Amino acid sequence: MNISNYKVLQINREECIPWLKYKHYAHRVPSISYAFGLYNVENVLKGVCTFGSPPSHALCIGVCGVEYQEYVLELNRLCIEDNIKNAASYFVSRCLKLLPEPKIIVSYADTSKNHHGYIYQATNFIYTGLSVKFKDPKIKGLEHQHHGTYAHGMTNKQLKEKFGDNLYFVNRPRKHRYVYFVGCPRLIKELKYKILPYPKGETKRYDSGDSL
Repeated sequence: MNISNYKVLQINREECIPWLKYKHYAHRVPSISYAFGLYNVENVLKGVCTFGSPPSHALCIGVCGVEYQEYVLELNRLCIEDNIKNAASYFVSRCLKLLPEPKIIVSYADTSKNHHGYIYQATNFIYTGLSVKFKDPKIKGLEHQHHGTYAHGMTNKQLKEKFGDNLYFVNRPRKHRYVYFVGCPRLIKELKYKILPYPKGETKRYDSGDSL
């Protein structure tokens, strides 16, 4: 079926939950400010895309400075059924058009999953390099939880005092960082990151599983 026969609509957070928990490889529900669904001609939901507040306040400031930090959103989840050809870039581009303006969108491609961000390249995002090296705190027995659940606002010293020998650290996979300006192209000149050539390489798709 031609992807142009599909439609993209704003949806509520609850409609995304099964997709994010059971079909997306992260299996976690992030912050969601805006959510969109990809529907086929039978009006069946075939994909979801969500945008939310970045977990890092430093990132919001770091993109274009303090003056524009409230514009920053993260495209934090994209999940589409695998049998739809050429859907991802179409879906993302339509979602960007439906967002309120102005917005500065940041999104990441996970190098640990062999992702390079070809979807973002196809939709004219700006590439700004790899995320910084970082170690995430982990708690023995709580590995299934995101570290923000138990470490939010706490220093490493405070975590050590609370969890003792159950605390350990793992290297966070570095990610390709992309930026897109919605309704504010003039702010490109305020971008604090260096604009770099798109990364290339063999990519790997993950199986999103059966239909819900």
